[in-house]
Amino acid sequence: MGKRKDSSEFGKSQIVMVRRLGQSISKTAAFVGCSRSAVVSIYQKWSKEGTVVNRRQGHGRPRLIDSRGEQRLARVVRSNRRAAVAQIAQEVNAGSDRMVSEYTVHRSLLRMGLYSRRPVRVPLLTHVHRRKRQQ
Repeated sequence: MGKRKDSSEFGKSQIVMVRRLGQSISKTAAFVGCSRSAVVSIYQKWSKEGTVVNRRQGHGRPRLIDSRGEQRLARVVRSNRRAAVAQIAQEVNAGSDRMVSEYTVHRSLLRMGLYSRRPVRVPLLTHVHRRKRQQ
C-alpha cells in the first residue's frame, strides 16, 4: 500500500485542540474528517515532540531544467519559433554547464504549454462558395 497524503497543519492543530478539550478519539476523527489511527499518531507526536510540523521532504530526482532554466528555454524558443527540438537543445546546452537531452527539452516545453503545431492549408472561398453559404 502506498502512503497517503499528509494532513494539513491546520487539521493537525485541530486534532490536538479537540483532544485537549477532552473529546474522544472517535469524536475527534469525525470532527476533523480523518481516521482514528491518524488522530492517535498525530496526538502522540504532539505529546512527545510538542509540535505537529511535517518534516517530510520532496521525493524524486531534482529537475535538470528548473524555473530559471524554463525562462531561458522560453527565451530561446521565442527567438526562433520554427526551431526543432534538437536545435533548441543545442542552444540551451551551449550556455549551460549541465547538459540536457532533447527528450528533457521536449518534456519541459510540453510542461510549459508550448506544443508544435503546423498550420493547416485550406482553400480560399470562391464566389460560388460564398453564394451557397448565403442561401
